[in-house]
Amino acid sequence: MSENLTLDFEQNEQRPLHEFAEKAYLDYSMYVILDRALPHIGDGLKPVQRRIVYAMSELGLKATAKYKKSARTVGDVIGKFHPHGDSACYESMVLMAQDFSYRYPLIDGQGNWGSMDDPKSFAAMRYTESKLTPYADLLLSEVDHGTVDWNPNFDGTLQEPRLLPARLPNLLLNGTTGIAVGMATDVPPHNLREVASACIRLLESPSCSVRDLCEHVKAPDFPTRAEIISPRDAILEMYETGNGSIRMRATWEREDGNIVITALPFQSSGSKVLEQIAMQMQAKKLPMLEDLRDESDHETPTRLVLIPRSNRVNLDDLMSHLFATTDLERSYRVNLNVIGINGRPQVKNLKTILQEWLHYRTETVRRRLQHRLDKVLAQAHLLEGLLIAYLNIDEVIAIIREQETPKLVLMKRFKLSDEQTEAILELRLRKLAKLEEMKIQGELKELEAERLTLQQTLSSKQRLKTLIRNEIQADAEAFGDERRSPLVVREEAKAIDETELVPTEPVTVILSVKGWVRSAKGHEIDPESVNYRTGDAFKQSCSGRSNQQAVFIDSTGRCYSLPAHTLPSARGLGEPISASITPPDGATFAGVMLGTPDSLYLIASDAGYGFMAKLEDLYVKNQYGKAVLNVPDGSGVLMPVCVSDPEGDRVAAVSSIGRLLLFPVNELPLLAKGKGLKMIQIPPARLKTREEYVAALTCLGGEDALVLTSGQRTLTLKAGDLENYMGERGRRGNLLPRGYRSVSAMQALKKANP
Repeated sequence: MSENLTLDFEQNEQRPLHEFAEKAYLDYSMYVILDRALPHIGDGLKPVQRRIVYAMSELGLKATAKYKKSARTVGDVIGKFHPHGDSACYESMVLMAQDFSYRYPLIDGQGNWGSMDDPKSFAAMRYTESKLTPYADLLLSEVDHGTVDWNPNFDGTLQEPRLLPARLPNLLLNGTTGIAVGMATDVPPHNLREVASACIRLLESPSCSVRDLCEHVKAPDFPTRAEIISPRDAILEMYETGNGSIRMRATWEREDGNIVITALPFQSSGSKVLEQIAMQMQAKKLPMLEDLRDESDHETPTRLVLIPRSNRVNLDDLMSHLFATTDLERSYRVNLNVIGINGRPQVKNLKTILQEWLHYRTETVRRRLQHRLDKVLAQAHLLEGLLIAYLNIDEVIAIIREQETPKLVLMKRFKLSDEQTEAILELRLRKLAKLEEMKIQGELKELEAERLTLQQTLSSKQRLKTLIRNEIQADAEAFGDERRSPLVVREEAKAIDETELVPTEPVTVILSVKGWVRSAKGHEIDPESVNYRTGDAFKQSCSGRSNQQAVFIDSTGRCYSLPAHTLPSARGLGEPISASITPPDGATFAGVMLGTPDSLYLIASDAGYGFMAKLEDLYVKNQYGKAVLNVPDGSGVLMPVCVSDPEGDRVAAVSSIGRLLLFPVNELPLLAKGKGLKMIQIPPARLKTREEYVAALTCLGGEDALVLTSGQRTLTLKAGDLENYMGERGRRGNLLPRGYRSVSAMQALKKANP
């Protein structure tokens, strides 16, 4: 029993796993590329699209037929030709029926087939009905004329065409998109008349260049009427290389002071555009817009109305901003990667695509003519036999009546072929009239004339070329239309700077000791008199405009910037800065700066080092800030000080033991970041033990006095008194009077006028 169960592994093929997996994956990749995702240059269709169109023709759903339920079509497609999911098949069918997706739809749908706002909103296939459009006849009219090769379907019970005999280059007319394994395709749609004209040009002048063909094919032509604003050179390069992009922009017009958008770019949704604009309005990024409405209906599929706040709003600038920030302007990738007539995928330029399609069309027409010629010769052959029978009708009847094998006798007597003899034997008695003889002679003359024409056309390249050209011209006249996507030269869209949208109001930014911030309108507010949370107190304030950036510096020397108009109102207690930015763990905030981008601020550490910095160099977009001041170990960051006059201001620095030094601010460098230069000398040993450090810092004008606070006592030093403390940068400084040497770092050095 065990011997019978023994398996003979030597008779089985053994292969390494990596080789088997590699081959299996490559086989799958080629299947996806050739049989699913990429279109063929011949008919411009993917397999599923080809099978849908052919199955509908087999169901008799021509343009002149009645509509049938889409479920019937889908059932035939997946049951006979395409063994895949019904939903995927139906979605492909829907796409070919949407006039906003296909430039020249192949399917005429009845019912809900989706809308521009939501192409996926189509009804289920049990509700919709469909048939083929007249344009689809260009793909199918020659199927039964011997023009195509036939393959067995997936179960071998039926035959399906390998390709459809397209009379026009449908690949360029309707375009397609697809993603395969390792490659993709993005072919935009084109205008039928332009492509037909280019085909004729290439047919008559095979040596013409892509640039010559672009005199006919100006650019892609999308189903929507939005503008194509890509530069001419970029479009030409796209057609020469097979890769590039096309940019489309919505069209709009002025109506009673409002903006009315009348056409959207391809695959753009009006509801999504309105949503994008509404989000900007809610974020207060579009203060010049008051309202927006969607007035689209069946008669006008696209009508979006934007209402400005006043007639002083520059509508051109507003639309330029919307083009840059919404789907009112879109870019479409172009990748002319298709399966060529050699059966291989390749990125092709415009000339190569038209050349290969013309070669395919030439072979199709040649096969059609040869198929017809074979039929003409066969019919003429039968008629010649029948004519012999009519001329010898009595003898033929006698042979049939008297001979046991009349077929053989007839073939031998009149030198007839088997087909001719069968035709004679199958003649009906009513066909033996004299009129039939004359009719046969007339048909023979017509067939002889047709045979001569067919043979002349097949034997002459020029005649064949002329026939193809005439057919292309006839189809272009029957199905062509005007360009929908106009080519327009436009300036590049630019988003409005957010600071330009914010009203320029005076504001005062207030920072508390614990890092809470708020913004008050005006410059007259007393920041120390406003309410603070329990345990919190005033730290610093600065004045500026609402359209400026507020820059915060923390105890590690990192700077962060926030738009002043986004800060919480001073009517409340404010919000912690850490809610909007992300400082390092344990960091506190040392101060805030506000002003124009070229405002100068003095940034320093309490180790006695500092430098001047432009405010614009401290701006940062990310929430994590950037390192600006190098702070020595164990030291802290002083409150930043605004420098009003870099040539005339003096720096006043006081140490924690009461040594005061004044020196010209221009002795400090202007840096974007760094440690800076020594402002006042502090012995390193005393600094390390924190026995002495810089307690406060400020800048004084030429006539300013200096007010110091020490505990509950204040000391005012006027301009004359300050001369005793003037010196060079980096000196030790002179001691303040007794009783005023313990200067608080939190309350020290206020600038005042004498």
